[in-house]
Amino acid sequence: MELKGAVALVTGGNGGLGQRICHALAREGVHIAVMYAQSRDQAEQVARDLASRHQVNAAAFACDITSGTAIETLVQQVTQRFGRLDILVNDAAYNKAIPFADLNNLTMEVWDRIMAVNLTGPMQLIKAVAPGMKAQGQGRIVNISSVAGLGPQGSSIAYAVSKAGLIHLTRCMAVALAPQVLVNCVAPGLLEGTRATANLRDEQVTSAAALSLLKKPADKDDCAEMVVTMCRSETMTGQTVVIDSGRIFH
Repeated sequence: MELKGAVALVTGGNGGLGQRICHALAREGVHIAVMYAQSRDQAEQVARDLASRHQVNAAAFACDITSGTAIETLVQQVTQRFGRLDILVNDAAYNKAIPFADLNNLTMEVWDRIMAVNLTGPMQLIKAVAPGMKAQGQGRIVNISSVAGLGPQGSSIAYAVSKAGLIHLTRCMAVALAPQVLVNCVAPGLLEGTRATANLRDEQVTSAAALSLLKKPADKDDCAEMVVTMCRSETMTGQTVVIDSGRIFH
């Protein structure tokens, strides 16, 4: 897909990885809708930086992605502001560090919150943007999962299961939305400087890098560039690409 002049909605666009994704797309001439949940000032600053550095249109939009009504409103606002919507990047996520064996603290409230943000939210967003993308004859959706979705690891059982679900949702939506809309997924390993990593226990952060073949965290810019590649691609759909410095092979 031709990226110059396209419009992308990036959820969690004010986060550590989200900002890199926004800038990587903007460098290609993509106009950016930066979606945030709470940090309005930060998201608006990201939008200003995108506009000034890359000469694209950019704006910040608030949304609670656990609300179907809020999602419908968001998609309407973005479409009205930019005139179209070509790309959806589902980067927003929530986690809480709970050791796998500590089932007492894996409450249903924690489970429901993680599933609502990490899996149900992306599903509702995809459903909301799909009709417009299919009607215009093109669209790209990229989900940001995690290597926790490929094996029993990560900040909690709920987080791992939510990310595994997102990987399979990618496959199912690729089938549902073909041929107009291509749906793919990036599964990062440990990333430094993100809210998700800040919620991990110290021993998880240390072991993740030490056990990788490259002995270092994954690179946020590598993940962002893979998002760009997936948006540009004309023949990749239903795929998950792991970027984790060499820990998980699937």
